[in-house]
Amino acid sequence: MRESLRVNYSLSRSAPPNWASWGQYRTSEGFPPSKRILDFLLLILSSPCWVALLILTALCVQWRLGGPVLFRQDRPGLKGRIFRVIKFRSMTDERDASDQLLPDAVRLAPFGRQLRSTSLDELPSLLCVLKGEMSLVGPRPLLPQYLNRYSAEQARRHNLPPGLTGWAQVNGRNALAWEDKFRLDVWYIENASVGLDLWILFHTVLKVVRPDGISAVGEATMPEFLGTSPRPDSSPK
Repeated sequence: MRESLRVNYSLSRSAPPNWASWGQYRTSEGFPPSKRILDFLLLILSSPCWVALLILTALCVQWRLGGPVLFRQDRPGLKGRIFRVIKFRSMTDERDASDQLLPDAVRLAPFGRQLRSTSLDELPSLLCVLKGEMSLVGPRPLLPQYLNRYSAEQARRHNLPPGLTGWAQVNGRNALAWEDKFRLDVWYIENASVGLDLWILFHTVLKVVRPDGISAVGEATMPEFLGTSPRPDSSPK
């Protein structure tokens, strides 16, 4: 794990300690049993906190943005299988004269920005974790249309279940370029372990307290991924 870490250290802001390699998962197992057990135990132990916070946030969303409170969207999960992710709604449904949704920057209300900066909009996705469609830690679930735009290396990010948080999220989040984010996702796939998941969860809490990287520079959220441009052929002519 340490050798692989040195290769990717230029992308990461903080290196995990040696103990974070404990309990490495076998990605050939699909959803590793030890990872599923860790998710379930942590959710059960923390349920008094997150259930109360879920209810309180739902009431605030209803008050500030109105209904519907929840936002559902198809996302690719483990091995690219489609599931329906659930989040709190953070945008309005404002439309133009031709009934087209306005840009994200216009529809993302100040309250919605607060939800995203604290990651409270992700709370309903804990239900997806309970169902086994997601994990607490893993590459973030993106849009289905991206599946055909990944390189073979980038597509490896689907070798484990998607997560509420991940290695890319504690190392830059949406401030990263897509290619850098995917390299961090693949690094996680190669090094995922019980210890690393616990380390990422701890640093996720720190990120919630001191949020940064919520959006890409000049964007309300994250620009669409259109595919990785092939590198110019540098071989001798």
